[in-house]
Amino acid sequence: MFDAMDVGILSFVIAAIAVDWHLSPAEMGWIGSVNSIGMAIGAFGFGLLADRIGRKNVFMITLVLFSLASGLSALTTTLALFLILRFFVGAGLGGELPVASTLVSESVSAKERGRVVVLLESFWAAGWLVAALIAYFIIPEYGWRIALILTALPAFYALYLRRNLPDSPKFEREGKPKQSFGTKMKLIWSKEYARKTTMLWIVWFTVVFSYYGMFLWLPSVMVMKGFDMIHSFKYVLIMTLAQLPGYFTAAWLIERAGRKFVLSTYLIGTAVSALLFGNAEGLTMLLVFGAFLSFFNLGAWGALYAYSPEQYPTAVRATGSGTAAAVGRIGGIFGPLLVGWLLTAGYGFGIIFGIFCGAIIIGVLAVIILGTETKQLELE
Repeated sequence: MFDAMDVGILSFVIAAIAVDWHLSPAEMGWIGSVNSIGMAIGAFGFGLLADRIGRKNVFMITLVLFSLASGLSALTTTLALFLILRFFVGAGLGGELPVASTLVSESVSAKERGRVVVLLESFWAAGWLVAALIAYFIIPEYGWRIALILTALPAFYALYLRRNLPDSPKFEREGKPKQSFGTKMKLIWSKEYARKTTMLWIVWFTVVFSYYGMFLWLPSVMVMKGFDMIHSFKYVLIMTLAQLPGYFTAAWLIERAGRKFVLSTYLIGTAVSALLFGNAEGLTMLLVFGAFLSFFNLGAWGALYAYSPEQYPTAVRATGSGTAAAVGRIGGIFGPLLVGWLLTAGYGFGIIFGIFCGAIIIGVLAVIILGTETKQLELE
């Protein structure tokens, strides 16, 4: 929830900062992209660290890192300093997300694992709702800086986690693996896991590329469609509500229909919704297709976080999930930049969202062709 609140707030803050600092679309794109550069490095580095010092420790470190950096970004007066702090926010977020799903997947029985991880990820929707509410009620009245200061509060949650959160029982049973980085990378690219790794890297890249390209720009897209900032924030809040049923239906289906079916089906729904949203005219169509985009995309995210840790054994589970997420974050660097560049070059939203639709279809093909079903399999 705190992760999503931070990412969600950023999408609204970009729209507000663009007005205050007179930013070009290209500069707006860099704000989202530098966040993803940090996420790529954080997912990779903290994933390796979690296989060495434990899931719980890395979970707390990353929580404090992104919360404090986000709060400090409220005090900046230049774009350069804002971008530096957003890099550290991204590093914390990128490290925390795959480590959290790894911790939960290792702590739940096989028959419930997929459902519980998707329910964990459903709190991403709750965080986006909190972000949209803060944006709607706080930013117009008190400014974007106050909104960012609120994102520093989750750092205090680490004090509770330190006392009360148990580490992964699987990790504690196996002890602290001492494999080198090279050994771990050889394992995830060994004959046994190379197909799974290829599939995950393709899916993560296409999903993150499209998600950050579309959702970080969503409030700005509504402003560029001619709506004022307050109404744009309200409309994005309405679209965001559809994320919750997206997660809950995915959680219900994932132990019944399986990971591959849910992931591929919801990604297809995302691709179609992106195409329709990019070509929508009029408020009703924008809201309807925007809601479908939220529903399918976030349901797919939940399935992806459940599916990823199930591909690897305990010794490299966080490393495998983290490196796949890091590759995804590279896509997250290019997504927002591409939107800014295409808008500056005069391309319309129909073309832009059509590109994201095509990227998601590539991810669907990777799941169908290369993926293996992991429903209710015991983790190695």
